[in-house]
Amino acid sequence: MRLNTKVNGEEVSADDVWAGESLLHVLRERLGFPGSKNACEQGECGSCTVYLDGSPVCSCLVAAGQAEGREVRTVEGLAPEGKDFSAIQSAFVDAGAVQCGFCTPGLLMQAGELIEREPDPSDSEIREALAGNLCRCTGYEKILDAVRLAAARRGDE
Repeated sequence: MRLNTKVNGEEVSADDVWAGESLLHVLRERLGFPGSKNACEQGECGSCTVYLDGSPVCSCLVAAGQAEGREVRTVEGLAPEGKDFSAIQSAFVDAGAVQCGFCTPGLLMQAGELIEREPDPSDSEIREALAGNLCRCTGYEKILDAVRLAAARRGDE
């Protein structure tokens, strides 16, 4: 099948896509968006999180055919046009929340969605929002610091 979708605001298509092929595979291998990471392939780690029509999903669990005619936003699409990083990306760097970087794309997507939905999240709301994202390098404290920093900076805008 031919997949026609919008990724990060741009109309894209991929040919010879098997309808059951994962959206993650199509994004990374066919469309050139390698930011979302392939870790567990079972929706358990959150490394492959993208927005599908504005909602976070584990792209490893979404069949490519389900993205037909829909909007996908990947970590590559977080930064506003003309900027290197979004506010959440800058906060992760500034707080030292990035170590190996494998989990970072999914955490950025989840944290960004949380702050959009809840501009001043409590620690328990942050923990709940990030509960589906696993990180093997940190003790999560720097990640929590980064989300708090991004929320505080948003309030300063």
